[in-house]
Amino acid sequence: MKPAAFDYARIDSPEEACELLAEHGDAARVLAGGQSLMPMLSMRLAQPDLLLDISRCDALNYVRADQGKLVIGAAATQASVEWRTTLDEEVPLLGLAFPYISHFQIRNRGTVCGSLAHADPSAELPLCLTALGGEVVLRSRHGRRALSAESFFQGMLSTARAADELVEEARFPLRAAGTGYAFEEFSIRHGDYAIVAVAAVVDNRQTRLAVSGVAARPALASWPRLASDAVKAALNDFAWSLDARDDQQASAKYRRHLVRRLGQRAVERAARDADAPAEPVA
Repeated sequence: MKPAAFDYARIDSPEEACELLAEHGDAARVLAGGQSLMPMLSMRLAQPDLLLDISRCDALNYVRADQGKLVIGAAATQASVEWRTTLDEEVPLLGLAFPYISHFQIRNRGTVCGSLAHADPSAELPLCLTALGGEVVLRSRHGRRALSAESFFQGMLSTARAADELVEEARFPLRAAGTGYAFEEFSIRHGDYAIVAVAAVVDNRQTRLAVSGVAARPALASWPRLASDAVKAALNDFAWSLDARDDQQASAKYRRHLVRRLGQRAVERAARDADAPAEPVA
């Protein structure tokens, strides 16, 4: 099937994008990497009147550390973040998750903000943003607003973005001293959608675990720093709280099992990472 007819606008500035979004609203769609949008256009699941191409907008193509966060612009590709030489020191959870995101050809074109805007409940980047307590910045011609990951993701393929707003950037908190990170995923084949994925963040006070692939959006649990014998009980309660459903890929029972097993592995690895002695500075 071919896409329905639409008008095309190559965007040169965020201001231009915001003006066109204000004018056309829900009839316009933003194209960045196109790895999610193009299949939806081809299957006519999306039929916009106007396509706004921001992929060559230099003002939205940036990746920088700023005020304790890794700030990623809407046109920055996943590859430009994945191959950042300082990523493992800045946001180690992203470094752990990127190899699980589809295939390198997809990451070469797909954007970080595009994945967040698509809000697939099995996607790795929304999971990481939720686990880290990151933010999404939305921009319209009236100004900007920053939403936490938990406020931004509202359901399956659903976000808090208004029709006249552009997802301008994502903000991932930088690594904190004494904090450990871990990522685990189970899929049928490497690069497939995750049946269940988990991301853990542990420090000396708190354990955070985010889960994707079970609910309609990434789910987050937060506990005080758990002793090893308390992890299983906490994970069991969390698994039952997610309202898992049977589908063609896995049963609800199996998904709860994966939450327990992957969750325990991730929490234990993150705890070891948190407790590891800091490497001496050369």
